[in-house]
Amino acid sequence: MEKMNEAGKMSTFDIQEELKKLPGKPGVYIMHDEKDAIIYVGKAISLKNRVRQYFQTSRNKGAKIEQMVTHITRFEYIVTDSELEALVLECNLIKEHRPKYNTMLMDDKTYPFIKVTVNEPFPRVMMARRMVKDKAKYFGPYTSAGAVKDTIELIRKLYHVRSCNRNLPKDIRKERPCLNYHIHQCEAPCQGYVSQEEYRKSIQKVLHFLNGNYDFILKELEEKMQAAADSLEFEKAIEYRELLSSVQKIAQKQKITDTAGDDRDILALAAEEEDAVVQVFFIRGGRLIGRDHFYLKIAKDESQSEILSSFVKQFYAGTPYIPAELMLPEEIEDHEVVEEWLTKRRGHRVHVKVPKKGTKEKLVELAQKNAQMVLNNDKERLKREEGRTIGAVKELEKMLGLQGVARMEAFDISNTNGFDSVGSMVVYERGKPKRNDYRKFKIKSVQGPDDYASMEEVLTRRFEHGLREKDGEKESGGFTAFPDLILMDGGKGQVNIAVQVLEKMHLNIPVCGMVKDDCHHTRGLYYQNEELPIDRNSECFRLITRIQDEAHRFAITFHRQLRSKGQVHSVLDDIPGIGPARRKDLMRSFENIEAIKNASVEELKVLPSMNEKSAQEVYNFFH
Repeated sequence: MEKMNEAGKMSTFDIQEELKKLPGKPGVYIMHDEKDAIIYVGKAISLKNRVRQYFQTSRNKGAKIEQMVTHITRFEYIVTDSELEALVLECNLIKEHRPKYNTMLMDDKTYPFIKVTVNEPFPRVMMARRMVKDKAKYFGPYTSAGAVKDTIELIRKLYHVRSCNRNLPKDIRKERPCLNYHIHQCEAPCQGYVSQEEYRKSIQKVLHFLNGNYDFILKELEEKMQAAADSLEFEKAIEYRELLSSVQKIAQKQKITDTAGDDRDILALAAEEEDAVVQVFFIRGGRLIGRDHFYLKIAKDESQSEILSSFVKQFYAGTPYIPAELMLPEEIEDHEVVEEWLTKRRGHRVHVKVPKKGTKEKLVELAQKNAQMVLNNDKERLKREEGRTIGAVKELEKMLGLQGVARMEAFDISNTNGFDSVGSMVVYERGKPKRNDYRKFKIKSVQGPDDYASMEEVLTRRFEHGLREKDGEKESGGFTAFPDLILMDGGKGQVNIAVQVLEKMHLNIPVCGMVKDDCHHTRGLYYQNEELPIDRNSECFRLITRIQDEAHRFAITFHRQLRSKGQVHSVLDDIPGIGPARRKDLMRSFENIEAIKNASVEELKVLPSMNEKSAQEVYNFFH
């Protein structure tokens, strides 16, 4: 890959001149706005032809693109060797930057698998969040972690396979059997009570069960239940009846079957104005194992084909399992490149199809009806959610006379009489917390309870980090994205500190203070040397309160962690001969430090990790 050289700074970027330099090669183009934020990422077979289209007045580009073009102040591009490579890069950049004008998948879900470690001498059955090439067998993905746990529990009851992490056969008889052996849910291979061959037979039955072959186990349980009842062993009969009922419930969930027996995902879409829902049916081995729906934010003029294409790229870039077939209600753009990309990710051929008749078309129709139903049911909830988030941000913009506030950062300081001072930074994007971008700071340069000096240190470190990352002087630590608005947990004094730091670094970011009354409740906003009243019944007020509480909570939590570590260290770590293991033993065995202090040598030395000498050391330390 080769990356373009920028033509100086943003202020001197001549779009028309840069358009002339575009190569006729495949690649990815990245659009920036006046704040240098990435607002759109796209791919092209020919960068020259594709990027020029955005700036041609004669072309009908649609409302979303027309609006986006008015905000573009510069663009950059990355040349790739193929269109496939461009698609992969496009997916990665969209996921990383979440550009404003790209169709965005709102959900970031992961699906669990059931993993059978057939590569081990005594295999285990467990839940896994992703597939790796470790020679184990994976079943799924399943749409419910609860269903996976229930299935694994049922398998252990039926086939008595182990759940421990012991290294067998190396660790046989090294420890006593666990509780599962005593409640008859494990044959204790850890004690050598079952041979490797016999245990493998149970694992084969587990694999049959997970492949959906329930008939044998249903018949076997019915026979055992009847035999127990005939022998008047009614407790055993009830136990078999409950197991039989559990297996029947799992079997009945497989309502839709596909005679082809393949793995495929059925996708369908329902869209209305700026909201869309994609419904996905997960079919594995010809059986419907689950379904799920996903929300997307779209532009009003986007076609179904464009929305589906964006969803497929974003969803299958992150999901750990890709089936052999995707079935869609209509053709998507670049479907051949998407097929090639999915095939490469899966390691086997993947087909993207649009069924026209028969059972497969009926499944797509069923998925579409489900998507429409979800959208209809959730329409009001989505509107309320938007009011609480994006609507509240728009109210704040109007109050402050700002535009384009997407990212807000709030800062707070916490300490106890100046000791263990810490700072917190919380981030909200489009009115929602972005917890991956939260950061905490341990104050280094300030002694004593000086909140202003502490805040100056926190802000200076935050933006120095960001500037160094932007200049490529250090690897990204999550500080690269700068806020559109800074919120300070205080009034004039805190705001002035922030303004001074920003001026020193030649940064132009608006700063707003959250002014509190005597009861520590927000009464207004301090902005540009003026206190602005705020309606306590507005969504804007509720959002500001949530942000303020979150910044305070995050700082307090970090401060408590440091404080508790300091207390444990100052009292126990200074005792000669008391290391981490003995310290932990003391804290587990005694209610608090006072109890340890009052304990006798005899009481101390009975602890598993202690001996006469160490017990005497603890006693002498406190006396």
